[in-house]
Amino acid sequence: MTEHLDRAQPAAFEQLGRTYHTYGGSWSARVRGWLAAGHTVPAAAVATLRRSALISYSSSDLSAAVGQLSGPVLNVGEQWAEEAMADGRWSALLAHAATATAARPSAKWEKTARALIDGTGVAPDVLREAVVGWLALVDRPRTIPVTDGWYQNQLDPYNANALRGLAWLLPLLPAHPEIPRALGRLVETCLRKVAGLGPRNPKVANAGVVSLARTEGEAALAELARLSARVTFKGTLKLVDSALEQRAAALGLTREEIEELAVPAYGLDEVGRAGFPFGEAVALLEVRGPKAVLSWRNAAGKAVKSVPAAVRQDHAEELKELKAAVKDIDKMLSAQAERLDRQFLARRVWAYGPWRERYLDHPLVGTLARRLVWTVAGLPAVFDGTGLRTLAGDPLCVHEDAEVRLWHPIGREPAEVAAVRERLEALGITQPFKQAHREVYPLTEAERNTGTYSNRFAAHVLRQHQFHALAAARGWRNKLRLGVDDSAPPATRELPQWGLRAEYWIEGDDGGDYHAGTTGSGSYLRLTTDQVRFYPIDAPQNWAHCGGGGYSMYLPDGLAPVEPLPLTEIPELVLSEVLRDVDLFVGVASVGNDPTWSDGGPEGRFREYWTSYGFGELNQSAETRRALLERLVPRLAIAGRCSIEGRFLHVRGELRTYKIHLGSGNILMEPNDQYLCIVPKSTTSPDAGYLPYEGDRTLAVILSKAMLLAGDTAITDPTITSQIRRA
Repeated sequence: MTEHLDRAQPAAFEQLGRTYHTYGGSWSARVRGWLAAGHTVPAAAVATLRRSALISYSSSDLSAAVGQLSGPVLNVGEQWAEEAMADGRWSALLAHAATATAARPSAKWEKTARALIDGTGVAPDVLREAVVGWLALVDRPRTIPVTDGWYQNQLDPYNANALRGLAWLLPLLPAHPEIPRALGRLVETCLRKVAGLGPRNPKVANAGVVSLARTEGEAALAELARLSARVTFKGTLKLVDSALEQRAAALGLTREEIEELAVPAYGLDEVGRAGFPFGEAVALLEVRGPKAVLSWRNAAGKAVKSVPAAVRQDHAEELKELKAAVKDIDKMLSAQAERLDRQFLARRVWAYGPWRERYLDHPLVGTLARRLVWTVAGLPAVFDGTGLRTLAGDPLCVHEDAEVRLWHPIGREPAEVAAVRERLEALGITQPFKQAHREVYPLTEAERNTGTYSNRFAAHVLRQHQFHALAAARGWRNKLRLGVDDSAPPATRELPQWGLRAEYWIEGDDGGDYHAGTTGSGSYLRLTTDQVRFYPIDAPQNWAHCGGGGYSMYLPDGLAPVEPLPLTEIPELVLSEVLRDVDLFVGVASVGNDPTWSDGGPEGRFREYWTSYGFGELNQSAETRRALLERLVPRLAIAGRCSIEGRFLHVRGELRTYKIHLGSGNILMEPNDQYLCIVPKSTTSPDAGYLPYEGDRTLAVILSKAMLLAGDTAITDPTITSQIRRA
């Protein structure tokens, strides 16, 4: 009998090693028996057992059995861990890193870490390069796939402790720009969402932030500032905010000032440009729109397409750092554009002198600020390539203390808005986000009648996870709706500068079919939408069942209910920006935008909504798009085949005439309004010439579809041609 078990055990352990975890069961006794017989447990099975022992409801017997195992210092199955273990010099450090189970390193933990660093016998730079190299591999696929599909992209929790420890080690090493860069990348990697499970590992992400806060130098501060604009996970964002506020307090600055001063120049010696000598060759770095671009000149001063061989051979380290800086610039440009876009509601006012230094003339931020419109001493001003000028082109002569604000079209005279747009167009300026063409949402008569709520964006059907991600990116707090007996508050955006809280009422909707309408983890695939309301920021929260049933105010400890505020009392800028956010949620996340949903989804339940949204009246953002297309289309090579009529861009091809809806981008074909399904690629970016702003994907989709359909006889994709040629 024992001999039979001995023969069966290797296969059982091998199968165990392909699972993510086990709940214990008979494994405690089997492990003890196997070890008592003088055998060793395979490394993959050790990894499974270690992971299983970390589960809160794991049995104490299993934990005790795992304590007897003598497997590798880290769990196999992850590329970064296997690479780290391949060099025996780091075993003691890795073992100590794996003991990092707290939120922050203790003095005792750090003391041991410093002793181990000194005891490795290698230069600190060697250790830094090793750790940074391991962290760069954290997002690689597992080397040992597991049968538990949900966990295929999840970090091993045993190794996650070691990752936390390695993050803590980096601030103990000599300062180097690679350290903040690696920690910032680790934070973003560990917050990346895994379907059905959420962020990969917030605890490791938090360790990255803690280490950045303990890392001295401008590079670490810059990384914290960048993360503050990118991180949406509430717990980690709280740590980032705390770190920035502590830095600001230590320097006697405000949080806004520390964010402004934290943006590095990245070696740029003028706004958006720099030259870097590499021997006799020169690298030219230019910021063009949202990207940094490298070009090269050889020893003769001639432009060359690739890196000169002498640079690759003699300056490999400097070249590596320059390429890393280019990637850093791209990330920081995106973060700073998002930060500037949020300034409309921040009520930010600058004195002209500091503003000019931190914005207009800053080597990096200046590439964004010089494409925006500002009010300086009350006058709209635009940078024309040589300096700030009025809309009429006159130079601005202002005092150092003059007030500067970010210009917003709400409340401006139509003539001024038109003049701003014409000035930007005349200068060929493409703005980093919608400002001059920004949608405005003044109070409607219907909203005056409802009084305390807006139904402008009610009765829509949204893809929940897309809405959830977009809401977080715009500064809203939201809880995923699960198809269980649970409650949640509405999606909310707190506006502390105004003392207000905005709410967007939503509920889960499975379309009448739980299995078709929810994910494997039970969260709704879709939401239906209702009112937008405003409350004082400290008002008790409203709650509703995740599957619907109406909101009511939760009133603990005898608190009195608080009525929603009349919309007439909401500042017009606040109302406009909040409704713009909600319009964006609907415009991006609505199932009406999905060209594959012409059947209405599960059992056709949403067919009527899909049709009404996909081809119905235009919302404010679509109206803005229509006005812009009226100016753009006449300049296109296909202008003779295009016209804008009502809600549609009409495109005359050789085979058919097509109508592209200006809100959804959906297409109807004449003469019988037959639907044409074209699924755009995520990289759609047509060459449409000058565009006044970046970031409108629907505009790009409409233009790309128009250019494609104007030459419909050249289309070769059978999924499209079969629909066009169908009788």
